[in-house]
Amino acid sequence: MIVATPDDPREHAEQLMAALTPQQRQAVVEALRAHGARDWLDDMLRTPEPVIGEPPARARGFRIRLDLLGTTPPVWRRLEVPGDLTLDRVHIVIQAGMGWLDSHLHRFRTGSDPRSPYFVTAFDIEEGEDGVLEDTVRLDQLLTEPGDRLWYDYDFGDGWHHVLKVEAVLDEPPTEVRCTAGRRACPPEDCGGLWGYSELAAWVRGGCDPAAVPPPFDDIDDARRWLPLDWHPDRFDVADATAAIAAAMTAPVPVPEELAALRARLERRADPTLTHLLEQSASHPVLPIGEVEAAQLLEPFLVLLDLIGDGVRLTNAGYLPPALVEQLADRTGVSSWWIGKANREDLTWPLARLRANGRALGLVGVRHGRLTPTAVARRSRDRPVALWQHIVSRLPLGRTDFDRHAGWSTLAVVAAGIPTEHWHTEIGAVLQGLGWRSEGRGFLAPAAVANPTLDALELLAGTTRRGRLTDTHPAVTATARAAIGL
Repeated sequence: MIVATPDDPREHAEQLMAALTPQQRQAVVEALRAHGARDWLDDMLRTPEPVIGEPPARARGFRIRLDLLGTTPPVWRRLEVPGDLTLDRVHIVIQAGMGWLDSHLHRFRTGSDPRSPYFVTAFDIEEGEDGVLEDTVRLDQLLTEPGDRLWYDYDFGDGWHHVLKVEAVLDEPPTEVRCTAGRRACPPEDCGGLWGYSELAAWVRGGCDPAAVPPPFDDIDDARRWLPLDWHPDRFDVADATAAIAAAMTAPVPVPEELAALRARLERRADPTLTHLLEQSASHPVLPIGEVEAAQLLEPFLVLLDLIGDGVRLTNAGYLPPALVEQLADRTGVSSWWIGKANREDLTWPLARLRANGRALGLVGVRHGRLTPTAVARRSRDRPVALWQHIVSRLPLGRTDFDRHAGWSTLAVVAAGIPTEHWHTEIGAVLQGLGWRSEGRGFLAPAAVANPTLDALELLAGTTRRGRLTDTHPAVTATARAAIGL
């Protein structure tokens, strides 16, 4: 048999790999890696980034059919949505409209093949994965006309796969998301995927015979306790679905309200510290951040992005190569005050801190042993204001209660224009009012206020250049105010 050979060597290699059995492919991968072809192989196997269009000049709406793939008879919903919804909001619509509980991971992808380009979530970024964040992409940048489709995966264990297909483009976007039609109930969470769902649905349709309770239930009482109240596979109410979507779309609390809740908590304790800081922040004029100001502010991160280029292989221990560490120390100013050679990342904490903050801010990530710029960093490395806006959108950093409280406290202190040498003391005062104490003590030690948001703002204020901060930095103050929304 004669097979046409593609002109593109990469395409040719992919065709050859696709023709092999899984065992043969694994053998090829191991052989190539053993013979120094790791970088080329990693590049060939890397999932390409999704193609994203420009936002249209005027937002329109879509009538979309959402199908849960593989269900028989089909489970589906018809939705009317505004085109300017970002994918993280579309995720909320899907969860509420279908009836899921959002208790598992999810993913949007642009093709039917599970290996198709996909969008990453905030959880993926925190796990070190690179890619285009779903909350930066609008629906109308991916769908434009009837027939266009987008795929959505939920619960990677049970493997629920959905497809959104545009049935019509609406001239005017709806003011709120509506479910206008649909059939059948959403499968219960954790029911074992399509096979478990079909067994369960058949049992309920058959009258819930106590003698034929499907696994994993012990008996009929166990099944009834586990199933959603009055669940029946053929029951669906369009009004209930629309109401659930409306409730879910208003449920997420805007980030500034998280800060407002902390302020209210302190005010109930007759502690006006946070209130005074926010009033002080709002009373000062905001410094405009242009390209020059943003480039100066982001200098250490821009140097890091410049040095790693499209990616640099880390050492076997997971650190930056010594030669690159030396360049980074010289160009960021660390070598001018650091005691030591500054050629090992693990022994030069300012540089380790810089890399850790770059990852927390979604600027760099590690994949296949390489430190690489994220998609947003690649798109914006030559546009400092856009990169600054991305950093502002990530603040405060952290997911634990302490990091969230400390992050908002840090932003409030910095936004108020407090001199940098007093940051730790003022942040500690707010946190003590919120009830935080050092272990075994009746107070919070200044060193204990350390948190990812403070690390990021200190880097922006110039710790790599001087090591120690001693003044107020107007651009950093403006950054904190922008994160708060002032």
